[in-house]
Amino acid sequence: MCGIVGYVGKQDAVPLLLEGLRRLEYRGYDSAGIAILQGAKIEVRRSVGKLANLTNLLSGQGLHGTLGLGHTRWATHGKPSEENAHPHRSEGCVLVHNGIIENYLPLKHQLEKAGYRFESETDTEVVAHLIAHHMKRGRSLAEGVRTATQEIRGSYAIAAIDEGEPDTLVAARSGCPLVIGQTADSAWVASDVLAMLSHTRDVIYLEDGDVAVVTRSEAHITDAGGHRVARPTTRITWDEVAAEKSGYPHFMLKEIHEQPQTILDTMRGRYAFETGQADLPDLGLTSEQLTAVGRIWIVACGTSWHAGLVGKYLLEEMVRTPVQVDVASEFRYRDPLVKKDDLFITISQSGETADTLAAAREAKRKGARVISIVNVVGSTLARESDGVLYTHCGPEIGVASTKAFTAQLIALYLLALHFARVRGVLNDVDGRIWLERFVSLPTHVEHILKREAELVAIAKRYHTKRNFLYLGRGINYPIALEGALKLKEISYIHAEGYPAGEMKHGPIALIDENIPVVVLVPRDRLYEKTCSNLMEVTARNAPVIALVSEGERDLGKVADAVFTIPDVPALLTPILFTVALQLLAYHIAVLRGTDVDQPRNLAKSVTVE
Repeated sequence: MCGIVGYVGKQDAVPLLLEGLRRLEYRGYDSAGIAILQGAKIEVRRSVGKLANLTNLLSGQGLHGTLGLGHTRWATHGKPSEENAHPHRSEGCVLVHNGIIENYLPLKHQLEKAGYRFESETDTEVVAHLIAHHMKRGRSLAEGVRTATQEIRGSYAIAAIDEGEPDTLVAARSGCPLVIGQTADSAWVASDVLAMLSHTRDVIYLEDGDVAVVTRSEAHITDAGGHRVARPTTRITWDEVAAEKSGYPHFMLKEIHEQPQTILDTMRGRYAFETGQADLPDLGLTSEQLTAVGRIWIVACGTSWHAGLVGKYLLEEMVRTPVQVDVASEFRYRDPLVKKDDLFITISQSGETADTLAAAREAKRKGARVISIVNVVGSTLARESDGVLYTHCGPEIGVASTKAFTAQLIALYLLALHFARVRGVLNDVDGRIWLERFVSLPTHVEHILKREAELVAIAKRYHTKRNFLYLGRGINYPIALEGALKLKEISYIHAEGYPAGEMKHGPIALIDENIPVVVLVPRDRLYEKTCSNLMEVTARNAPVIALVSEGERDLGKVADAVFTIPDVPALLTPILFTVALQLLAYHIAVLRGTDVDQPRNLAKSVTVE
């Protein structure tokens, strides 16, 4: 959830580390720090708040060196403070850490008895002292790290340096992402390739249990058993320019406007019009295996869970197979009835979401075949799955997911089409009809984006309200959930998504003239019922914001604000409603003056429980 960057080479590490940390700001953080080997001593500088505070602190200090670490922290153990910020030191050893050490308290008591003094409230300082303690016995930094990691429980990505080994970075991971990049005369260690992408595109993803000794010229990697291993090198095909704002005021708005291209990129090369089929070569399952699937599970967290709920409607409608959708953090702590002929689909933008990874591992243990929908190539979830469906939407910098969610939906459309064709539910003609509909989506999204000013006008009318209710039915109930989540994430307005038909079973008690109600009303088989729910809202004097299909005439007479989407088949309406709701949430947040790209208390990649 935090950002790690380490450098060893011939250049001054300070500006390189600050540049790397700047590229990791999107992950969310509350403090930052760097450690630099200057001469024979490691100097540590830390500050609370934005990275600019650290930059100002370093200004004029004359700190220089060719070996160093940088870190942005999101508080887990201990409040945001200079003492709790990373890097942490124990004698000559300094490290940064992402993750959570679950058994840090007994280890802390053990180390205190051994004479170690703690200056922070963090679990990370325990790891620093533990490594230093083992190095006192004549072990190298790498041996100290390996021995320490054998004693800790939890998740970690660690990068460490030591005054006694002036040309070496040591990295280790379990449950949190960590990647190595090398050039001709330097090397990088980071939690995200963005930190090093302006310097190298060839990277090595560490596996759980790996410990890497990294110098400017090479990286020696050993696995959990201590055996030397060679991890594959991955070529990153997008560059750092894709991570810049391109003239937009916020990354989030840029990423909303990138969605027509995102849809194209996720579909490109994955369908054949002639046969009406989706071509998914990395799915990892034969037609026979797909035909034998008895039940489908979808497990994810947050926005990805909402995508999974849409996937349930898609797969049950198009494939006629029962689908169960679970929140990963709940799934992993019960004993689910997963069987060997079940298909288990996990969804994660980063491919490193801790709860989703744990759920996938539990499903594999029970014998299910696991397919993952992820954006990050080479991520842990992608590597551990039987098959993968990459979304190819490039880096998403805004913490609140937009284009990654849309790409996940497109991946689910393709998966549903492929599944339906394999199982004979759809024939060639049906398949071609669906592909024509999919291919038309970017044009429809462009149409909505060109009418952004209409949503700005709606935002101006309601941005001062403190509570919102979002209502949807059928496949658009999850979009009501997603619309409410976007609003609360970036504007800090309390918002709830609810099935429209359930409104009268409780939420209607809250409705009055001070609660705007956003109602999704496509022209589908539930149209009349949703209209009835809308009328129940207007009878309570609540302002109604209706998102409707083009051609709608009646609701404009009763709703306070109306926004139309292109009239498309019901199963495609989630994409179009989503884009409109993203823009509405964005402009409300801008009018309220919040930090849209880095909302408080949130992190981009949730790699801890």
